[in-house]
Amino acid sequence: MKAVYIKEFGGVENLEFREIDDPAALRDGEVLVRVRAAGLNRADLLQRRGLYPPPAGYSPNIPGLEFAGEIETVGGSVENFKTGDRVFGITAGETQAEKIVIDERLLTKIPDNLNFIEAAAVPEAFITAHDAIFTQAELKSGESLLIHAVGSGVGLAALQLAKARGVKVFGTSRTAEKLQRCKEFGLDHAIVPKDGNFADAVLASSNDGVDVVLDLVGAAYFDQNVRVLKTRGRLMLVGLTSGAKAEFDFGAALRKRLKITGTVLRGRSTEEKAEAVASFTKEVVPLFETGVLKANADKVFPANNVRAAHAYLESNESFGKVVLEF
Repeated sequence: MKAVYIKEFGGVENLEFREIDDPAALRDGEVLVRVRAAGLNRADLLQRRGLYPPPAGYSPNIPGLEFAGEIETVGGSVENFKTGDRVFGITAGETQAEKIVIDERLLTKIPDNLNFIEAAAVPEAFITAHDAIFTQAELKSGESLLIHAVGSGVGLAALQLAKARGVKVFGTSRTAEKLQRCKEFGLDHAIVPKDGNFADAVLASSNDGVDVVLDLVGAAYFDQNVRVLKTRGRLMLVGLTSGAKAEFDFGAALRKRLKITGTVLRGRSTEEKAEAVASFTKEVVPLFETGVLKANADKVFPANNVRAAHAYLESNESFGKVVLEF
C-alpha cells in the first residue's frame, strides 16, 4: 500500500508518498479500513519536524490522527461493524495511508449525508472540541464561551457545538476576514486582538467576562484568559502555537476559584479515546445527520501532493480543515 512518509525530520521536502508494508494481521476487536480521506492537523506538521513523536507502537514516519473510509475486513469479536460500512474515527498515528488497522471502539459510522472528504474533516476537531468544552469544562446552555483561533478546525467545531446548545460565543482570530466567515456559523462577538490584547474587548462586550475559554493559542494569551474568566470560570488549554510557558497570577485564580485544565487526545489510552468517541457518537453525530452541524472541509489535496497541503496549513490561510484524499 501507499502512505505519506517522513523520510527524515524537517521541512516539507522530506515528505514522500511511497510504498510501505501492508498493516499487520487483525487481532480480536480490530478492523481493517480502506482509507479514502484523512484530515491534516498541526500535530502532523510538528511530527514532520520531529517535535511531536507518536506514542509507542506507532511509526514516527507515518503521520495522521483521523480518517474516513470503508471497512474491508473485520477481526474476531467485532460487534458493531461489518465489511462495507463507511466509518470515520481517530487514532494516535498512521492514518495517512491507504489502509489502517484500528480498534473498533475508535470508530463510528459516517452519516449518509456526508461524503468521505467531509467525514475526514470531522473526527479530530469535533471530538476534541466536544470533549474539551462539554465533557471536561461542563459548558452549559446559557453560558458564554471564548474561542481563540476560532477559524481553525477545532475552533469552528467548538463554535458550532456551542451554538447548537444555546451558548454565547466570543471568538478571536488574527484576520477580520476569518471572523466574518465565522459569523455565518453563529459567532456572536468577533475580536481581532490589538497588539495581542483581546481582554478589553471581551470585557466590554460582556457583563463580567466568560464562563469558559477554549485556548488553541497558548502562552501569549494565558494572563488575559485568567482576566476574562468569570468567578468559577474554566480554562481549557488545547494548543501551544504561541509557546508553552507564561507567568501565572495565582492570586486571580484563587479569588475567582478557577479551573485550569490541559487536554490532548493523542496520548490517551485506547479506553479513554473510546469514551470520547462514544460521547461523540451519541451526542454529535446525530447533529450531522439532521444538518445542525456542518463539516468544515476547507481545501482538499491528493495524498501524493502532501507537501503542498503542509505548506498551505503552515501558511495560516486555512479556514477549517485541510484534507488529504486517497
